[in-house]
Amino acid sequence: MAALALGVALGGGLVALGGVLVAKLARRGPEGPRLQREARAVAHRGGAGERIENTLEAFENAVAEGSDWLELDVRRTRDGVVVVSHDRELSRQCGRHLDIGQLDYQDLPPYQSPLEVTFSPGHFSQGCDHRFPRLVEIFERFPRQPISIEIKDDDDDLINDVAALVRRFDRAPITLWASFRERILRKCRRAHPQMPFCFSLERGLLTLLCWYLGLLPLLRLGEAALLFPLPSIINRTYFPVPKGPAGHVLSRVTQSLVLRPSLLRHLRSRGIQVWLWVVNEERDFAEAFGLGATGVITDYPGRLRKFLEGGGGPSPTPRDPSPTPGGETLPREKKGRD
Repeated sequence: MAALALGVALGGGLVALGGVLVAKLARRGPEGPRLQREARAVAHRGGAGERIENTLEAFENAVAEGSDWLELDVRRTRDGVVVVSHDRELSRQCGRHLDIGQLDYQDLPPYQSPLEVTFSPGHFSQGCDHRFPRLVEIFERFPRQPISIEIKDDDDDLINDVAALVRRFDRAPITLWASFRERILRKCRRAHPQMPFCFSLERGLLTLLCWYLGLLPLLRLGEAALLFPLPSIINRTYFPVPKGPAGHVLSRVTQSLVLRPSLLRHLRSRGIQVWLWVVNEERDFAEAFGLGATGVITDYPGRLRKFLEGGGGPSPTPRDPSPTPGGETLPREKKGRD
């Protein structure tokens, strides 16, 4: 009896904690804007498996292959140029131990070629373009192309410069703020509130907790997109997890706990897109869409295009309310109230 009472007390405490979290989060401000364009194919770093990552040539190839969205990373050079680059320290990209923040833009070295594809170890990309582009060049070259911009540094000047460029090119509805850090995303939202933004790691975990407590329908969700790794690729990339059976078990446990199809349906029914990354093989494309992803982030936009043309792809966005983890059907939310 004592054990039962303790269990009931702990369960009640968790529900109460969840209610407090929901109430607290719901007061954080109005919901943010949703994405105006659906993404099935998102070119990771412009399609890092087919051309040198984050170069103009890579983005041009991705657009030619029919990518719905481009994904890129930005940093700021010493002379204040917003440059497209994933890494701050350039040894992987350029073979030189240099800090991009300590260099003027004109002094940036060229990319190495061939360059290993981060999420396809042992595979290399090549290209004619080895130059780091400025973000303004990307906007000039692709004025109407939707782009996800990951802010790599907690740098107010970088964030404000990106916001100013988005305003200059009048592209807020087709430009996504991306970061896994809540602190950075809060600054991004202040710099340009009209731009949609993704879940931070903190908000993602809290959303998952609310889902398991059955409270997610009560939570105001300002995010427009959930970006999450496909767990089954973890054992095939650089992630520091056990290889072999242990890694496989870990990835499956992660998938069963986090990527619940009913959870993804709930998010999609509220206008939130779900992008799984970084997905490079046909079997992984099929798995990601089978789980309920609206789109995948890939290094191989040409490979993904062929998969989609062959009949693969996401299921239709659900219109009916999704059940809670306990199986109860929720009332249909009114449009614009989620």
